[in-house]
Amino acid sequence: MQKIEHLGIAVKDLEAAEAIYSKLLGTEPYKRETVESECVITSFFMNGPNKIELLAATDESSAIHKYIEKKR
Repeated sequence: MQKIEHLGIAVKDLEAAEAIYSKLLGTEPYKRETVESECVITSFFMNGPNKIELLAATDESSAIHKYIEKKR
């Protein structure tokens, strides 16, 4: 494997996660996007040629919300 297209990480608090990843990676997210059909807000970081995508639920019906609640 030469490259990962992107790695998705489910988070409960997008702003807190963005602050942590900004410090870890030494860069700010380059894009934030609401995906209404999936009830999520995404935030993307670049790390070399790879992307890291943080996903936070906007609604309790979201698969991300259900996943986070299940893992608590």
